[in-house]
Amino acid sequence: MLLIAVLNGALGCAPIPVTSRPLTNPVQVQGNDFNLVWEKTVDTLHEYQFPIANENRLSGEIQTENKTGAGILEPWHLDAATSHDRWEGTLQSIRRRMIVHVIPSPEGNAFFVSVEAYKEIEDLAGIASNSPGGATFQENAPLKRDLKSVVGQSRPSNWILKGRDEALEQAFLASLVQNLQGR
Repeated sequence: MLLIAVLNGALGCAPIPVTSRPLTNPVQVQGNDFNLVWEKTVDTLHEYQFPIANENRLSGEIQTENKTGAGILEPWHLDAATSHDRWEGTLQSIRRRMIVHVIPSPEGNAFFVSVEAYKEIEDLAGIASNSPGGATFQENAPLKRDLKSVVGQSRPSNWILKGRDEALEQAFLASLVQNLQGR
C-alpha cells in the first residue's frame, strides 16, 4: 500500500484539489455577461482537453466528444480526477464525455452552470487482435494480391455506461469558478 502511495505521488497522480465542501451542481456564478461565462466555460473544457462536438448558445448547451481516459503515465490529462480513476484508466479502456448547460438566472444577475460527466468502459467481445503479422510480407510465400491483409478488430467495441463521474464534475466546476473569479 505504501508503494502505491509513493508511486501516486511520484507520478503526479494525487487527486486534483477540490474545495473542502462540494460545490452544488448547478453552480451559481455572478455576472450579467453571458458571452464571458460561455467563453470561460469553453476555455475550461479546453483545459481538460475535451473536444467540443456541439455548441448551442441559444439552448445554452455544450456537448463534448468522447475522450479517452487518462492513465498514470499521463498526468497532464485532467479527466481522471482521482488517483483511483487514473489507475482504472491504466488497467481498463475508459472514455468520458461531458454535457454542460449555461442558464441565465431569472433575476438576470447570475448564471447557473450545470455539468454532467459520463464514464464508459470498453467491453470487447474477445481478445483484440493487433498483430502486425498478417500485414507483413512473408519471404517464403509466393506473392499474393490480397489487399485486405491488415487484421484488426472484427467488430466495433461495446461501451458500458458506468454512470456519472462526480469527481470530474466537482473538479471541473472548481476550475470553472476559479477561472471566472480570475476573469
